[in-house]
Amino acid sequence: MLKGFRDFLMRGNVVDLAVAVIIGGAFGQVVNSLVADVLTPLIGALGGAPDFSALKLGPIALGKFINAVLNFVVVAAAIYFLVVVPMRQVERRLKKEAQAAPPPPPEPPEEVRLLREILEELRKKA
Repeated sequence: MLKGFRDFLMRGNVVDLAVAVIIGGAFGQVVNSLVADVLTPLIGALGGAPDFSALKLGPIALGKFINAVLNFVVVAAAIYFLVVVPMRQVERRLKKEAQAAPPPPPEPPEEVRLLREILEELRKKA
C-alpha cells in the first residue's frame, strides 16, 4: 500500500502539478501587488478614488461588487498585457528562428553508411 502511494507521488504529473500550484500562488501575489500597489493608485490619481465600497442600493452592497469586478478587470488586463502578449511575442520569435534554421539532415541508415564506406575503399584502390 505504501509502495503504491510512493509511486503515485513520484509520477511526473503530480510533481509538475505541485510545482505549478506553488509557482501560481507566488505569481498571484506578484500580480495582486502590481494591481494594488501600482495600477490602482495610478487609476485613482487619474480618475479619483477607485473605491466604490461605500456605494449601496438599499440593503445591497453594490459598491463591493463593483470593486470586485473592477479588480478582476484590472488583474486580467495586467496578466494579458504584461504576461500573455510578451510570451506570444517570444513564441513567435522562437518559431521564426526555428523555421529559419533548416533542420539537420537525418542520419542515413546503417546499410547506406556501409555502402558509402565500401565505395570509398573501392575508389582508393582504383
